[in-house]
Amino acid sequence: MAVLLAGTALFLQARARNQFVPPRIGLASFPLELKSWVGMDVPITDEILKSLGPGEFLQRTYKNQTAGGADVDLYLAYLANRPAVYHHVPQNCLAGSGWVPLESGITTLALPGDAPFPANRYLVARGDDRQLVLFWYSAHGRRVASENQMDFYLALDSLRLNRRDNALVRINTELRPGEKPDEAERRLLAFAGLVNPLLKNYIPR
Repeated sequence: MAVLLAGTALFLQARARNQFVPPRIGLASFPLELKSWVGMDVPITDEILKSLGPGEFLQRTYKNQTAGGADVDLYLAYLANRPAVYHHVPQNCLAGSGWVPLESGITTLALPGDAPFPANRYLVARGDDRQLVLFWYSAHGRRVASENQMDFYLALDSLRLNRRDNALVRINTELRPGEKPDEAERRLLAFAGLVNPLLKNYIPR
């Protein structure tokens, strides 16, 4: 039994040292223009990058050039060779920035040309401001809303596929005066429909 356990430990350590990282395109090259939406990068401070740890991160604000109204913020995080992209989960980051959740739950996103998948949906407030936030975790073709579920899949795929890479996708938009959350959600879903088909180039399946 001792020999078996020792052999298993050595096997796992060997696999951990040689995790497979599939080829992909860097997040910095994610398109700045998505039809009528034009993006502008939002710098991430060195302090925040240090706290996030090794990985690749993109934070960008997109403005619709053909229709007035609120912007949409896009945040992508990709970790090539370490698990748990959610040391800084969006709900904790929002709370740390002074945003208070008014509604929270899981919704199903049915985007054009893709199978439906679950995502977290938060309506948050800070003073008189309101924002609607959608986010999900992605790894190896799976998209889930639960951190615990992603932990399970990452542990499984580390053994099965020798992969630990994973990602977080978050989009959010400010509610305009008098705007209902459902209206803001339609804006986010229209934007997500443009982003989603491109993600396979940046987040390997």
